[in-house]
Amino acid sequence: MKIFGELVRKFWRGEIKDNTDLDKLAYEIKEKFGFKENDMAFIRDHIRIAMGLDPRGRTEFEDEINLIKKSKEILKPVVAKIDEVCKYCPEDEQSCKDTCKYEAHVYRRNEGPIIVNDKCLSCGECVTSCDFGALADKIEFIPLIDWLQDKDTDVYATVAPAIVGQFGNKVSMGQLRTAFKILGFKDMIEVALFADIITIKEAFEFNNLVKTEEDFFLTSCCCPVWFNLTKKNYPKIFEHMSPSISPMIASGRILKKLYKDAKVVFISPCIAKKSEVKEPDLKGAIDFVISFPELKEIFEVLEIKLEELPPENKDQASFGGRVYARTGGVSFSVKTVVNRIEPRRLIKLKSKKVDGVKDCRDILEKLSKGEDINANFIEGMGCDGGCVGGPRTNIEVEKATTLVNEFGEDSLIMTPFDNLNVMKILKQLGINKIEEIIENKKITQLFTRE
Repeated sequence: MKIFGELVRKFWRGEIKDNTDLDKLAYEIKEKFGFKENDMAFIRDHIRIAMGLDPRGRTEFEDEINLIKKSKEILKPVVAKIDEVCKYCPEDEQSCKDTCKYEAHVYRRNEGPIIVNDKCLSCGECVTSCDFGALADKIEFIPLIDWLQDKDTDVYATVAPAIVGQFGNKVSMGQLRTAFKILGFKDMIEVALFADIITIKEAFEFNNLVKTEEDFFLTSCCCPVWFNLTKKNYPKIFEHMSPSISPMIASGRILKKLYKDAKVVFISPCIAKKSEVKEPDLKGAIDFVISFPELKEIFEVLEIKLEELPPENKDQASFGGRVYARTGGVSFSVKTVVNRIEPRRLIKLKSKKVDGVKDCRDILEKLSKGEDINANFIEGMGCDGGCVGGPRTNIEVEKATTLVNEFGEDSLIMTPFDNLNVMKILKQLGINKIEEIIENKKITQLFTRE
Protein backbone atom coordinates (compact mmCIF):
# COMPACT_ATOMS: atom_id res chain seq x y z
CA MET A 1 0.00 0.00 0.00
CA LYS A 2 2.86 2.43 0.73
CA ILE A 3 4.36 1.88 -2.73
CA PHE A 4 0.87 2.34 -4.18
CA GLY A 5 0.43 5.53 -2.15
CA GLU A 6 3.64 7.04 -3.52
CA LEU A 7 2.50 6.17 -7.04
CA VAL A 8 -0.94 7.76 -6.53
CA ARG A 9 0.57 10.99 -5.22
CA LYS A 10 2.85 11.37 -8.25
CA PHE A 11 0.27 10.40 -10.88
CA TRP A 12 -2.44 12.61 -9.35
CA ARG A 13 -0.14 15.63 -9.54
CA GLY A 14 0.89 14.79 -13.09
CA GLU A 15 4.52 14.26 -12.06
CA ILE A 16 4.99 10.97 -13.89
CA LYS A 17 5.14 11.50 -17.65
CA ASP A 18 7.55 8.81 -18.81
CA ASN A 19 9.49 5.76 -17.66
CA THR A 20 12.38 7.93 -16.45
CA ASP A 21 10.00 9.40 -13.87
CA LEU A 22 8.93 5.87 -12.91
CA ASP A 23 12.54 4.84 -12.36
CA LYS A 24 13.16 7.95 -10.29
CA LEU A 25 10.17 7.01 -8.13
CA ALA A 26 11.55 3.48 -7.69
CA TYR A 27 14.82 4.87 -6.28
CA GLU A 28 12.92 7.32 -4.05
CA ILE A 29 10.96 4.37 -2.62
CA LYS A 30 14.23 2.47 -2.11
CA GLU A 31 15.66 5.31 -0.02
CA LYS A 32 12.45 6.17 1.85
CA PHE A 33 11.70 2.63 3.04
CA GLY A 34 15.25 1.33 3.51
CA PHE A 35 15.43 -1.13 0.61
CA LYS A 36 18.76 -2.29 -0.84
CA GLU A 37 20.05 -2.14 -4.41
CA ASN A 38 19.23 -5.81 -5.04
CA ASP A 39 15.61 -5.04 -4.08
CA MET A 40 15.10 -2.83 -7.15
CA ALA A 41 13.47 -5.60 -9.21
CA PHE A 42 11.04 -6.20 -6.32
CA ILE A 43 10.22 -2.47 -6.12
CA ARG A 44 9.73 -2.15 -9.88
CA ASP A 45 7.39 -5.14 -9.94
CA HIS A 46 5.31 -3.76 -7.08
CA ILE A 47 5.08 -0.46 -8.96
CA ARG A 48 3.86 -2.39 -12.01
CA ILE A 49 1.25 -4.25 -9.93
CA ALA A 50 0.18 -0.94 -8.34
CA MET A 51 -0.36 0.33 -11.90
CA GLY A 52 -2.44 -2.73 -12.79
CA LEU A 53 0.27 -4.40 -14.87
CA ASP A 54 1.95 -7.81 -14.74
CA PRO A 55 5.32 -8.14 -12.98
CA ARG A 56 8.34 -8.60 -15.25
CA GLY A 57 11.16 -9.65 -12.95
CA ARG A 58 14.48 -7.84 -13.42
CA THR A 59 13.41 -5.96 -16.54
CA GLU A 60 13.86 -2.18 -16.49
CA PHE A 61 10.84 0.03 -17.10
CA GLU A 62 10.07 0.08 -20.83
CA ASP A 63 6.53 0.76 -22.09
CA GLU A 64 4.59 0.85 -18.80
CA ILE A 65 3.36 4.45 -19.15
CA ASN A 66 2.06 3.87 -22.69
CA LEU A 67 0.29 0.69 -21.59
CA ILE A 68 -1.50 2.51 -18.77
CA LYS A 69 -2.46 5.52 -20.89
CA LYS A 70 -4.06 3.21 -23.47
CA SER A 71 -5.58 0.90 -20.86
CA LYS A 72 -9.36 0.61 -20.67
CA GLU A 73 -9.20 -2.51 -18.49
CA ILE A 74 -6.89 -4.49 -16.25
CA LEU A 75 -6.19 -7.91 -17.71
CA LYS A 76 -6.18 -11.32 -16.02
CA PRO A 77 -4.70 -12.87 -13.98
CA VAL A 78 -5.82 -10.75 -11.05
CA VAL A 79 -3.35 -12.31 -8.61
CA ALA A 80 0.29 -12.01 -9.67
CA LYS A 81 3.41 -13.71 -8.34
CA ILE A 82 6.68 -11.82 -8.08
CA ASP A 83 9.64 -14.06 -8.88
CA GLU A 84 12.74 -14.45 -6.74
CA VAL A 85 11.01 -13.32 -3.52
CA CYS A 86 10.04 -16.78 -2.28
CA LYS A 87 13.66 -17.90 -1.91
CA TYR A 88 13.95 -15.64 1.13
CA CYS A 89 11.03 -17.41 2.84
CA PRO A 90 12.09 -20.44 4.96
CA GLU A 91 10.24 -23.58 3.89
CA ASP A 92 8.90 -24.22 7.40
CA GLU A 93 7.41 -20.70 7.47
CA GLN A 94 5.62 -20.76 4.12
CA SER A 95 2.24 -19.36 5.16
CA CYS A 96 0.87 -19.80 1.62
CA LYS A 97 1.34 -23.59 1.76
CA ASP A 98 -1.89 -24.50 3.56
CA THR A 99 -3.91 -21.47 2.56
CA CYS A 100 -5.40 -22.88 -0.63
CA LYS A 101 -5.35 -26.68 -0.67
CA TYR A 102 -7.41 -27.03 -3.82
CA GLU A 103 -6.46 -24.46 -6.45
CA ALA A 104 -2.90 -23.26 -5.70
CA HIS A 105 -0.15 -25.70 -4.86
CA VAL A 106 3.36 -25.48 -3.49
CA TYR A 107 6.00 -27.77 -5.03
CA ARG A 108 9.43 -28.30 -3.51
CA ARG A 109 11.14 -28.02 -6.88
CA ASN A 110 9.70 -24.53 -7.37
CA GLU A 111 10.26 -21.35 -5.43
CA GLY A 112 6.94 -20.52 -3.88
CA PRO A 113 3.36 -21.20 -4.93
CA ILE A 114 2.15 -22.24 -8.35
CA ILE A 115 -1.25 -20.70 -9.06
CA VAL A 116 -3.34 -22.67 -11.53
CA ASN A 117 -5.38 -19.82 -12.96
CA ASP A 118 -8.10 -21.86 -14.61
CA LYS A 119 -8.84 -23.38 -11.19
CA CYS A 120 -8.15 -20.34 -9.00
CA LEU A 121 -11.26 -18.94 -7.28
CA SER A 122 -9.54 -15.56 -6.66
CA CYS A 123 -10.56 -15.78 -3.01
CA GLY A 124 -7.41 -13.84 -2.08
CA GLU A 125 -6.42 -15.97 0.90
CA CYS A 126 -2.96 -16.67 -0.54
CA VAL A 127 -2.33 -12.94 -1.04
CA THR A 128 -3.23 -11.92 2.50
CA SER A 129 -1.27 -14.82 4.00
CA CYS A 130 2.00 -13.92 2.24
CA ASP A 131 4.29 -11.85 4.49
CA PHE A 132 7.01 -11.38 1.86
CA GLY A 133 5.01 -9.56 -0.81
CA ALA A 134 5.51 -12.38 -3.29
CA LEU A 135 1.81 -12.51 -4.10
CA ALA A 136 -0.30 -9.45 -4.84
CA ASP A 137 -3.52 -8.48 -6.58
CA LYS A 138 -3.26 -5.86 -9.31
CA ILE A 139 -4.52 -2.41 -8.37
CA GLU A 140 -6.86 -0.68 -10.81
CA PHE A 141 -6.76 2.99 -9.75
CA ILE A 142 -3.97 4.54 -11.85
CA PRO A 143 -5.77 4.08 -15.23
CA LEU A 144 -8.85 5.67 -13.61
CA ILE A 145 -7.16 8.97 -12.72
CA ASP A 146 -7.54 10.52 -16.20
CA TRP A 147 -11.30 9.87 -16.12
CA LEU A 148 -11.67 11.39 -12.64
CA GLN A 149 -9.76 14.51 -13.67
CA ASP A 150 -11.80 14.91 -16.88
CA LYS A 151 -14.91 17.02 -16.21
CA ASP A 152 -16.58 15.62 -19.34
CA THR A 153 -16.46 12.01 -18.09
CA ASP A 154 -19.12 10.86 -15.63
CA VAL A 155 -17.74 8.21 -13.27
CA TYR A 156 -20.02 6.55 -10.70
CA ALA A 157 -18.78 4.77 -7.58
CA THR A 158 -20.98 1.82 -6.63
CA VAL A 159 -20.10 0.66 -3.13
CA ALA A 160 -20.45 -2.82 -1.66
CA PRO A 161 -22.82 -3.08 1.34
CA ALA A 162 -19.80 -4.12 3.46
CA ILE A 163 -18.33 -0.61 3.20
CA VAL A 164 -20.18 0.58 6.31
CA GLY A 165 -17.71 1.51 9.07
CA GLN A 166 -14.64 0.52 7.04
CA PHE A 167 -13.20 4.05 7.21
CA GLY A 168 -13.87 4.79 10.88
CA ASN A 169 -16.74 4.73 13.36
CA LYS A 170 -17.37 8.44 12.92
CA VAL A 171 -17.40 8.39 9.10
CA SER A 172 -20.92 8.21 7.71
CA MET A 173 -22.02 7.01 4.30
CA GLY A 174 -22.98 10.61 3.54
CA GLN A 175 -19.43 11.75 4.22
CA LEU A 176 -18.10 9.00 1.96
CA ARG A 177 -20.38 10.26 -0.81
CA THR A 178 -18.90 13.75 -0.39
CA ALA A 179 -15.37 12.30 -0.48
CA PHE A 180 -16.08 10.45 -3.72
CA LYS A 181 -17.30 13.68 -5.31
CA ILE A 182 -14.12 15.45 -4.20
CA LEU A 183 -12.15 12.72 -5.96
CA GLY A 184 -14.07 13.48 -9.17
CA PHE A 185 -16.86 10.89 -9.10
CA LYS A 186 -20.29 11.99 -10.29
CA ASP A 187 -22.00 10.21 -7.38
CA MET A 188 -21.77 7.29 -4.96
CA ILE A 189 -24.52 4.67 -5.13
CA GLU A 190 -25.22 1.79 -2.75
CA VAL A 191 -24.96 -1.59 -4.47
CA ALA A 192 -27.52 -2.64 -1.84
CA LEU A 193 -30.09 -0.86 -4.05
CA PHE A 194 -29.29 -3.27 -6.89
CA ALA A 195 -29.27 -6.14 -4.39
CA ASP A 196 -32.92 -5.23 -3.78
CA ILE A 197 -33.64 -5.66 -7.49
CA ILE A 198 -31.82 -8.99 -7.80
CA THR A 199 -33.53 -10.19 -4.60
CA ILE A 200 -36.93 -9.71 -6.23
CA LYS A 201 -35.78 -11.60 -9.32
CA GLU A 202 -34.43 -14.53 -7.29
CA ALA A 203 -37.61 -14.64 -5.19
CA PHE A 204 -39.69 -15.09 -8.35
CA GLU A 205 -37.23 -17.73 -9.59
CA PHE A 206 -37.50 -19.62 -6.31
CA ASN A 207 -41.29 -19.55 -6.53
CA ASN A 208 -41.21 -20.91 -10.08
CA LEU A 209 -38.58 -23.62 -9.53
CA VAL A 210 -39.17 -24.97 -6.02
CA LYS A 211 -42.50 -26.78 -6.25
CA THR A 212 -41.90 -29.97 -4.25
CA GLU A 213 -40.10 -31.02 -1.06
CA GLU A 214 -37.27 -32.46 -3.18
CA ASP A 215 -36.56 -29.26 -5.12
CA PHE A 216 -33.76 -26.90 -4.07
CA PHE A 217 -32.30 -23.63 -5.30
CA LEU A 218 -28.81 -22.10 -5.01
CA THR A 219 -28.46 -18.34 -4.94
CA SER A 220 -25.90 -16.79 -7.28
CA CYS A 221 -26.45 -13.32 -5.87
CA CYS A 222 -23.27 -12.23 -4.19
CA CYS A 223 -20.16 -14.27 -4.10
CA PRO A 224 -18.04 -15.15 -7.18
CA VAL A 225 -16.06 -17.64 -5.08
CA TRP A 226 -19.29 -19.56 -4.30
CA PHE A 227 -20.46 -19.29 -7.91
CA ASN A 228 -17.17 -20.49 -9.43
CA LEU A 229 -16.66 -23.24 -6.87
CA THR A 230 -20.06 -24.65 -7.87
CA LYS A 231 -19.64 -24.12 -11.60
CA LYS A 232 -16.14 -25.60 -11.88
CA ASN A 233 -16.52 -28.58 -9.54
CA TYR A 234 -20.22 -29.50 -9.27
CA PRO A 235 -21.87 -29.21 -12.71
CA LYS A 236 -25.00 -31.16 -11.70
CA ILE A 237 -25.58 -28.94 -8.66
CA PHE A 238 -24.82 -25.89 -10.80
CA GLU A 239 -28.03 -26.64 -12.73
CA HIS A 240 -29.93 -25.63 -9.58
CA MET A 241 -28.19 -22.25 -9.32
CA SER A 242 -29.95 -19.00 -10.18
CA PRO A 243 -28.82 -17.47 -13.49
CA SER A 244 -29.00 -14.00 -11.92
CA ILE A 245 -26.03 -11.67 -12.08
CA SER A 246 -24.56 -10.24 -8.88
CA PRO A 247 -25.73 -6.84 -7.55
CA MET A 248 -22.34 -5.42 -8.54
CA ILE A 249 -22.81 -6.39 -12.20
CA ALA A 250 -26.42 -5.15 -12.06
CA SER A 251 -25.22 -1.76 -10.83
CA GLY A 252 -22.93 -1.35 -13.83
CA ARG A 253 -25.39 -2.62 -16.41
CA ILE A 254 -28.25 -0.46 -15.15
CA LEU A 255 -26.23 2.74 -14.73
CA LYS A 256 -24.79 2.36 -18.23
CA LYS A 257 -28.29 1.76 -19.58
CA LEU A 258 -29.63 4.90 -17.88
CA TYR A 259 -26.63 7.21 -18.41
CA LYS A 260 -24.94 7.15 -21.80
CA ASP A 261 -21.13 6.89 -21.74
CA ALA A 262 -21.05 6.55 -17.94
CA LYS A 263 -18.11 4.79 -16.29
CA VAL A 264 -18.72 2.61 -13.24
CA VAL A 265 -16.20 1.71 -10.53
CA PHE A 266 -17.00 -0.85 -7.83
CA ILE A 267 -15.61 -0.40 -4.31
CA SER A 268 -14.96 -3.87 -2.95
CA PRO A 269 -14.07 -5.85 0.19
CA CYS A 270 -12.60 -8.70 -1.84
CA ILE A 271 -10.24 -9.73 -4.62
CA ALA A 272 -12.66 -12.09 -6.37
CA LYS A 273 -14.73 -9.14 -7.61
CA LYS A 274 -11.73 -8.00 -9.66
CA SER A 275 -11.87 -11.36 -11.40
CA GLU A 276 -15.68 -11.44 -11.75
CA VAL A 277 -15.83 -8.25 -13.83
CA LYS A 278 -13.46 -9.85 -16.35
CA GLU A 279 -15.66 -12.89 -17.03
CA PRO A 280 -16.58 -12.96 -20.77
CA ASP A 281 -20.36 -12.90 -20.17
CA LEU A 282 -20.11 -10.09 -17.59
CA LYS A 283 -17.40 -7.94 -19.15
CA GLY A 284 -18.18 -4.27 -19.71
CA ALA A 285 -20.56 -3.76 -16.79
CA ILE A 286 -17.88 -2.54 -14.36
CA ASP A 287 -14.82 -0.65 -15.60
CA PHE A 288 -12.57 -0.94 -12.56
CA VAL A 289 -12.64 -2.39 -9.04
CA ILE A 290 -11.01 -0.64 -6.08
CA SER A 291 -10.66 -2.37 -2.71
CA PHE A 292 -11.28 -0.81 0.72
CA PRO A 293 -7.55 -0.65 1.72
CA GLU A 294 -6.68 0.85 -1.67
CA LEU A 295 -9.37 3.50 -1.24
CA LYS A 296 -8.19 4.25 2.31
CA GLU A 297 -4.65 4.82 0.99
CA ILE A 298 -6.02 7.10 -1.76
CA PHE A 299 -7.93 9.23 0.76
CA GLU A 300 -4.85 9.52 3.02
CA VAL A 301 -2.40 10.35 0.24
CA LEU A 302 -4.70 12.98 -1.28
CA GLU A 303 -5.40 14.39 2.22
CA ILE A 304 -9.16 13.91 2.10
CA LYS A 305 -10.15 14.04 5.79
CA LEU A 306 -13.37 12.06 5.89
CA GLU A 307 -14.46 12.98 9.43
CA GLU A 308 -14.35 16.71 8.59
CA LEU A 309 -16.53 16.51 5.46
CA PRO A 310 -20.18 17.62 5.33
CA PRO A 311 -22.42 14.57 4.75
CA GLU A 312 -24.64 14.13 1.72
CA ASN A 313 -27.09 11.46 2.89
CA LYS A 314 -29.47 9.43 0.72
CA ASP A 315 -31.70 6.50 1.68
CA GLN A 316 -31.29 4.26 -1.35
CA ALA A 317 -31.65 0.66 -0.18
CA SER A 318 -33.72 -1.54 2.12
CA PHE A 319 -32.66 -3.30 5.31
CA GLY A 320 -32.66 -6.52 3.27
CA GLY A 321 -30.31 -5.16 0.59
CA ARG A 322 -27.89 -3.69 3.11
CA VAL A 323 -27.43 -6.91 5.11
CA TYR A 324 -26.24 -8.73 1.97
CA ALA A 325 -22.84 -7.84 3.41
CA ARG A 326 -22.97 -10.58 6.05
CA THR A 327 -23.72 -14.29 6.13
CA GLY A 328 -27.46 -14.93 5.97
CA GLY A 329 -28.29 -11.55 4.46
CA VAL A 330 -29.25 -12.90 1.04
CA SER A 331 -31.43 -15.65 2.55
CA PHE A 332 -33.23 -13.18 4.79
CA SER A 333 -33.83 -10.72 1.98
CA VAL A 334 -35.11 -13.31 -0.54
CA LYS A 335 -37.37 -14.89 2.07
CA THR A 336 -39.08 -11.56 2.85
CA VAL A 337 -39.95 -11.15 -0.82
CA VAL A 338 -41.05 -14.78 -1.32
CA ASN A 339 -43.44 -14.32 1.61
CA ARG A 340 -44.85 -11.16 0.02
CA ILE A 341 -45.28 -12.69 -3.45
CA GLU A 342 -47.07 -15.79 -2.21
CA PRO A 343 -47.96 -15.54 1.52
CA ARG A 344 -49.80 -18.91 1.62
CA ARG A 345 -47.14 -20.87 -0.20
CA LEU A 346 -47.21 -24.56 0.75
CA ILE A 347 -43.44 -25.10 0.23
CA LYS A 348 -41.86 -22.52 2.51
CA LEU A 349 -38.37 -21.17 1.90
CA LYS A 350 -35.98 -22.96 4.24
CA SER A 351 -32.49 -21.60 4.00
CA LYS A 352 -29.05 -23.06 4.63
CA LYS A 353 -26.29 -20.48 5.05
CA VAL A 354 -22.61 -21.39 4.79
CA ASP A 355 -19.46 -19.28 4.72
CA GLY A 356 -15.78 -19.97 4.10
CA VAL A 357 -14.52 -22.06 1.16
CA LYS A 358 -14.33 -25.24 3.26
CA ASP A 359 -17.97 -25.08 4.41
CA CYS A 360 -19.12 -24.11 0.92
CA ARG A 361 -17.37 -27.17 -0.48
CA ASP A 362 -18.83 -29.37 2.28
CA ILE A 363 -22.44 -28.39 1.54
CA LEU A 364 -21.89 -28.90 -2.20
CA GLU A 365 -20.47 -32.36 -1.50
CA LYS A 366 -23.56 -33.25 0.52
CA LEU A 367 -25.87 -32.01 -2.23
CA SER A 368 -23.93 -33.94 -4.89
CA LYS A 369 -24.30 -37.14 -2.83
CA GLY A 370 -28.04 -36.60 -2.40
CA GLU A 371 -27.81 -36.10 1.35
CA ASP A 372 -30.74 -34.37 3.08
CA ILE A 373 -29.68 -30.90 4.24
CA ASN A 374 -33.17 -29.86 5.42
CA ALA A 375 -33.17 -26.75 3.21
CA ASN A 376 -34.36 -25.68 -0.23
CA PHE A 377 -32.49 -22.36 -0.52
CA ILE A 378 -28.71 -22.52 -0.18
CA GLU A 379 -26.58 -19.41 0.29
CA GLY A 380 -22.80 -19.66 0.07
CA MET A 381 -20.22 -17.00 0.91
CA GLY A 382 -16.53 -17.65 0.22
CA CYS A 383 -15.31 -15.59 3.20
CA ASP A 384 -15.93 -16.27 6.89
CA GLY A 385 -18.76 -14.00 7.99
CA GLY A 386 -19.63 -13.09 4.40
CA CYS A 387 -18.35 -10.01 2.54
CA VAL A 388 -17.54 -8.29 5.85
CA GLY A 389 -14.82 -10.94 6.24
CA GLY A 390 -13.31 -10.33 2.81
CA PRO A 391 -9.52 -10.28 2.31
CA ARG A 392 -9.63 -6.59 1.42
CA THR A 393 -11.47 -5.15 4.43
CA ASN A 394 -10.16 -2.63 6.96
CA ILE A 395 -11.85 -3.79 10.19
CA GLU A 396 -12.61 -7.04 12.02
CA VAL A 397 -15.54 -9.24 11.01
CA GLU A 398 -17.51 -8.97 14.26
CA LYS A 399 -17.35 -5.19 14.34
CA ALA A 400 -18.20 -4.93 10.65
CA THR A 401 -21.21 -7.24 11.05
CA THR A 402 -22.58 -5.13 13.89
CA LEU A 403 -22.19 -1.92 11.91
CA VAL A 404 -23.82 -3.44 8.81
CA ASN A 405 -26.81 -4.60 10.86
CA GLU A 406 -27.14 -1.16 12.46
CA PHE A 407 -26.95 0.59 9.10
CA GLY A 408 -29.59 -1.79 7.76
CA GLU A 409 -31.87 -0.94 10.67
CA ASP A 410 -31.38 2.75 9.94
CA SER A 411 -33.05 2.30 6.56
CA LEU A 412 -36.60 3.60 6.26
CA ILE A 413 -37.24 0.71 3.84
CA MET A 414 -37.69 -2.73 5.40
CA THR A 415 -37.74 -5.09 2.40
CA PRO A 416 -36.80 -4.86 -1.30
CA PHE A 417 -40.51 -5.07 -2.10
CA ASP A 418 -41.05 -1.76 -0.26
CA ASN A 419 -38.28 0.12 -2.05
CA LEU A 420 -39.79 2.82 -4.27
CA ASN A 421 -36.32 3.46 -5.72
CA VAL A 422 -36.49 -0.03 -7.25
CA MET A 423 -39.79 0.69 -9.02
CA LYS A 424 -38.47 4.03 -10.22
CA ILE A 425 -35.47 2.32 -11.84
CA LEU A 426 -37.56 -0.50 -13.31
CA LYS A 427 -39.98 2.02 -14.85
CA GLN A 428 -37.05 3.82 -16.46
CA LEU A 429 -36.08 0.44 -17.92
CA GLY A 430 -39.61 -0.07 -19.28
CA ILE A 431 -41.12 -2.28 -16.54
CA ASN A 432 -44.57 -1.25 -15.30
CA LYS A 433 -45.34 -4.18 -13.01
CA ILE A 434 -42.95 -6.12 -10.81
CA GLU A 435 -43.69 -9.53 -12.40
CA GLU A 436 -42.09 -8.35 -15.63
CA ILE A 437 -38.68 -8.72 -14.00
CA ILE A 438 -38.81 -12.39 -15.06
CA GLU A 439 -41.49 -12.19 -17.80
CA ASN A 440 -39.98 -9.46 -19.99
CA LYS A 441 -37.22 -11.18 -22.01
CA LYS A 442 -35.42 -7.94 -22.76
CA ILE A 443 -35.26 -7.03 -19.08
CA THR A 444 -34.52 -10.56 -17.93
CA GLN A 445 -31.47 -10.59 -20.20
CA LEU A 446 -30.20 -7.46 -18.46
CA PHE A 447 -30.22 -9.26 -15.09
CA THR A 448 -29.03 -12.68 -16.26
CA ARG A 449 -25.72 -14.37 -17.03
CA GLU A 450 -25.35 -15.93 -20.47
